[in-house]
Amino acid sequence: MVLKKETMPTLARTSHKHWPVWNNHFFQRIVLDAVCGGVWYDHLPRPAYRHLTKDQAATAVALCEKIMSGKVDLEMLNQQSLAWRGKTRVIKKEA
Repeated sequence: MVLKKETMPTLARTSHKHWPVWNNHFFQRIVLDAVCGGVWYDHLPRPAYRHLTKDQAATAVALCEKIMSGKVDLEMLNQQSLAWRGKTRVIKKEA
């Protein structure tokens, strides 16, 4: 919880300004969706942190650490999360 609610948002506002998100709820959505392999609330009751298995919690922590170290692409995870939610944006390229 500390990584998603405090550490990652702080990094996004300081040393990781290239990240596509900055608020804690965005990090929670992205990480939980990745851990669940889809929209997290389709897989877990609310609040998610109370219903994660030990393996899911460990996977979430490991994923946060990989994101913070640059070993996992946060932009790609965000786009996948948005796609699972039907919120993918089409970016038009100018000719």
